[in-house]
Amino acid sequence: MMLGLIMAIIAGSLVGIQNIFNSKVSERAGSWPTTTLVLAMGFLASLTMGLIFEGKELFNLENMKLWYWFSGLIGVGVVTCMVRGIRLLGPTYSIMIVMTAQLAFALLWDSLGWLGLDKVPFTSKQLIGVLVIVGGIIVFKIGGRPEKQKASVKV
Repeated sequence: MMLGLIMAIIAGSLVGIQNIFNSKVSERAGSWPTTTLVLAMGFLASLTMGLIFEGKELFNLENMKLWYWFSGLIGVGVVTCMVRGIRLLGPTYSIMIVMTAQLAFALLWDSLGWLGLDKVPFTSKQLIGVLVIVGGIIVFKIGGRPEKQKASVKV
């Protein structure tokens, strides 16, 4: 369990850093070139690491459902929407909303047993947890920025 927690924390920090880097690339290159660059570099890195650690077993994809092959297409939507969201809302607000949406949809899919997941009973505690996070986002947004920061923000 501890290893899972550590890996999740590392993943969260890497996603935050990646999104900021992606938004900086997008400022200079645009959304589609950024998406292409991010996914191409990810492909090359994962192919290289896969070959190093898995060898030719990397290509053993028997018994995989056809629709799983299309998960990379979802990545295009993720990167494009995240880059544009950060540009429009800023990194902190965008990432908070994305994380909340991830949690809410994961809860929905778990509760309904969709996408091949084991069905997990929905509880009021789970709903309260999501609502507390949404409340935190509202407080964060309503709280605004100090006057000194507002003056330095470019419109």
